[in-house]
Amino acid sequence: MRYKIVPVTPLEQNCTLFWCESTRQAAVVDPGGDVARIVAALEAEQLTPTLILITHGHFDHAGGAAELATRYNIPIEGPHEADRFWIDGIADQGRKFGLAGGQTFTPDRWLGDGDTVAFGEVTLEVLHCPGHTPGHVVYYSRPDALLQVGDVLFQGSIGRTDFPQGNHADILASIRQKLFPLGDDIQFIPGHGPMSTLGDERQWNPFVGDGR
Repeated sequence: MRYKIVPVTPLEQNCTLFWCESTRQAAVVDPGGDVARIVAALEAEQLTPTLILITHGHFDHAGGAAELATRYNIPIEGPHEADRFWIDGIADQGRKFGLAGGQTFTPDRWLGDGDTVAFGEVTLEVLHCPGHTPGHVVYYSRPDALLQVGDVLFQGSIGRTDFPQGNHADILASIRQKLFPLGDDIQFIPGHGPMSTLGDERQWNPFVGDGR
């Protein structure tokens, strides 16, 4: 599997293209907006999008999903259904930040812990990692030792938990009990900012590192 990060929205959210090298079929993870930019990236790599994946229901991660799904006539999968209230309010979320155009939607499939999603010859594992939002999920490519973690974990930080139904204890448990056991060598793409590894965060992250 290969990937490309496409920053979208003024919040520089890391929309990510995952694709199967043999079939060129792709999944678009968290198309939060700037759909034209995402389309251009797909075309530049000569990819055929077949699936949209959502980590959680915040507008900067999900605001462009409906438009992209309609454009390509492809399904949306994720997040966990506990984030339904966030997705239902996408347009209102955007307006509060001065960003118009986000559309609500109902995923073709809600996802839960232990589910898998597939495109081409690629299969990703789904981990339910609440805390930033109650329905947040993470996508894991075990053969590539690669995670797309949305807003659960960042280089040197963790996701905010002061939004409605956020929970600080839950996000710490998600990182320590779901992510860290996958191994120190696992790379992750966060929802914002640079990539890191679970090992680096286990050692140095001031919120969840071993020194805590």
